[in-house]
Amino acid sequence: MNGKNDSILIPKGASPPPPSRTPRHIGIILDGNRRFAKRLMLKPWKGHEWGAQKFRAFVQWCNELGVEEVTAYCLSVQNFNRPKEELDYIMAIFTAELQRLLQPENLEEANKQGVRWSIIGRPQMLSLELQELCKKVMEATKHNTKKRVNMAFAYGGREEIIDAVQKIAREVEGGRIKVEEINENTIKEHLWLKSDPDLIIRTGGEQRTSNFLPWQSTYSELMFVEKYWPELEKEDLIAYIKEYSERERRFGK
Repeated sequence: MNGKNDSILIPKGASPPPPSRTPRHIGIILDGNRRFAKRLMLKPWKGHEWGAQKFRAFVQWCNELGVEEVTAYCLSVQNFNRPKEELDYIMAIFTAELQRLLQPENLEEANKQGVRWSIIGRPQMLSLELQELCKKVMEATKHNTKKRVNMAFAYGGREEIIDAVQKIAREVEGGRIKVEEINENTIKEHLWLKSDPDLIIRTGGEQRTSNFLPWQSTYSELMFVEKYWPELEKEDLIAYIKEYSERERRFGK
């Protein structure tokens, strides 16, 4: 799907595909926040506020539509090259969102729905305060098994693979694993994210995955849409799931 196909949206109130055709795991690249803000003649990074609000809604839509796992590309390792003022703004929003998740009523709701929250990436790039908040959120929801939300923050796909290879090398060096025993499953078990998205959606019009889950996305269905991330609506997501349900996934066969 690209911007030209955004007109295939199904009518409001229409039903999504049956659960058997709904992707179990959706990856989402949250692109277009800054351009959305610029269009409103605001400072570019103000768009991240709308982006955070939209992410809350998106998680709820996925829950309602039967999606079991969501992985969101929130901030890449490369994004740390952005201006300090913007990065500080993003970090403040992320801090506020984690604190919101830790509020008793929100934790109670997450536990009721069986949602496990994970933050994947390089935590050492974050402040000690943020690292501690990440640990608290993951600890508070670690026993939930029905749904999973992964926030890729300070994330890079190549960096993930590099870190996995280094972990394996240390195990070989320590005699815990033999070189000839290394296989696809060995690498998978050392990655930050161990499940593969069925569908990856990128908003904002760009048609690339930008270092997002290169290992896990080998057989993911890809959709690139013109809408900026803050503009996305539930009807759009239903339409993307509908298009996904109509594709034939061959997995190299």
